[in-house]
Amino acid sequence: MNETLLPALLGMGTGLALIVAIGAQNAYLLRLGIDGAPRTVLTVVLICALSDAVLILAGVVGIGGLIRAMPEALTVIRFLGAGFLVVYGLMAARRALRPGPGQALVPTAEEEPERLGGDPEGGPGTTTIVRGTGTRTSTALGAAVLTTLALTWLNPHVYLDTVVFLGSVANQQVGEARWWWAGGAVTGSFVWFFALGFGARLLRPVFARPAAWRVLDGLIAVVMIALGASLAFGA
Repeated sequence: MNETLLPALLGMGTGLALIVAIGAQNAYLLRLGIDGAPRTVLTVVLICALSDAVLILAGVVGIGGLIRAMPEALTVIRFLGAGFLVVYGLMAARRALRPGPGQALVPTAEEEPERLGGDPEGGPGTTTIVRGTGTRTSTALGAAVLTTLALTWLNPHVYLDTVVFLGSVANQQVGEARWWWAGGAVTGSFVWFFALGFGARLLRPVFARPAAWRVLDGLIAVVMIALGASLAFGA
């Protein structure tokens, strides 16, 4: 039992330690989880988790050595990723400084509010909880997929951290334990991305105010531009 459970738990812990951080992918998924349609969020969550799984397993089978032998390819990916992050960050900054219409999650005419306590008509002492998707325009599925793929696969750190680092740690396990370790790391990725993507919807009441979106977009702009600059200058 310990020969399988312990490596799996170690793999999950190591994988979570790498991905539970403020990064471009997580920042984008957080924003999408708040205002995206469930189908879009599910698709993006699966792309993130399955991409991680592919990269982790690639490291286990030894692709990390090939990546280390191709520094020119990582350089190209680094500059493409830096450009994408900076452009996306500038778009987020524009949303923060000049928000357009529909910058809040508000009920539609078809949505039935649920009132807790107080006057049934919504008088003093009444708390209103809106059930529904709101009128704010959600990110289109195609755009979300392309953005997620770019944020995931144009990040050179994902190859160094996930393929090279996690792959080398996994291969330090003895025999079949490396596959249990990899399985734990993959499980950690699925747990994290599903929790972030669908747990973000709990913040919807906060983002019923346009100012909240401006703050979030401002933070996302800072994260994206800072990460893009760090990639461009080789940090």
